Amino acid sequence: MKKLLSIITTIMLISCGSQNKVSDGTNNKADATSKSRTIPVLKENVISSLEYLASDALEGRNTGSAGIEKAAVFIEDFFKKNNVQPYFETYRDSFYIKDIVGYNVVGYIEGQDAQLKNEFVILGAHYDHIGTAEPVNGDTIANGANDDGSGTVAVLEWAKYFSRSKSNKRSILFTLYAAEEMGLKGSGHLAKRLKEKGIDLYTMINFEMVGVPRAKQETMAYITGYKKSNMAEKLNHYAKDTIVGFLPQAKAYNLFMRSDNYPFFNAFKVPAQAISTFDFTNFDYYHHVDDEADKMDFEHMTSFMNKMIPAIEGMVNAETKEIKLNDE
Repeated sequence: MKKLLSIITTIMLISCGSQNKVSDGTNNKADATSKSRTIPVLKENVISSLEYLASDALEGRNTGSAGIEKAAVFIEDFFKKNNVQPYFETYRDSFYIKDIVGYNVVGYIEGQDAQLKNEFVILGAHYDHIGTAEPVNGDTIANGANDDGSGTVAVLEWAKYFSRSKSNKRSILFTLYAAEEMGLKGSGHLAKRLKEKGIDLYTMINFEMVGVPRAKQETMAYITGYKKSNMAEKLNHYAKDTIVGFLPQAKAYNLFMRSDNYPFFNAFKVPAQAISTFDFTNFDYYHHVDDEADKMDFEHMTSFMNKMIPAIEGMVNAETKEIKLNDE
């Protein structure tokens, strides 16, 4: 989430003996295929992807940098290797910020229902970060593991899942944004482009900082703009679990308007909200050089991704548009 410092595991968690790092986020172990039939998201794959995206080699993924270009290629390769198609002519949705070229990366899985496939659900996260930050012990790279490498990996894993399961009646766009840290520029560009294209957008969910768990007495995650729609209620109903709740501070911090859901809400006037597990009490390294992969709770991340799958499936497969905006 953008510059807020000033205002500030049911599917069993897997204990994996090996954590092979591979550049496409898939696992080469012989038993990975059989395990993935019952456990959609594997912890070793989450680790592999996030360790790469948050590595020093990507130099903090600042929009326009060589590092974010490496991240964009990683996402494109992940989509290709998992048979997720581009929605546009290529995976890249390009835009300009003065002399900087930014790239959203957009994957597409067409819906399986002849009628409902004309309706779209968008799952998104921003894959950029701020590049560098105040040095600590000589380290200046703000790796952005939680912000928002964690959300990026979640969207990639769900893209892989739906590509394999073909369990979506509606079409899904898997959207990774650049230039969030510059003021939601990437998501703003994509929302405008899709609106001009005339897509029938049902819902949009942005996943923002899901790398660390909340306190045990709290819901696993919270949704911004909680009262704007019945999205949290319906997602929990589909999941048969209370995953998504309410964060009292969200309104005071204006979180609904500070993440990549907001341009879609503005453009389409449909339920478009953000889900996070960072609640300002459970992570000390926002926009900090220590926002690194070794600070992430991979069991929590894997559990969250797996628990969200039936929630997302319920949303993309409901016979009618059950998630609606509330009258405020």
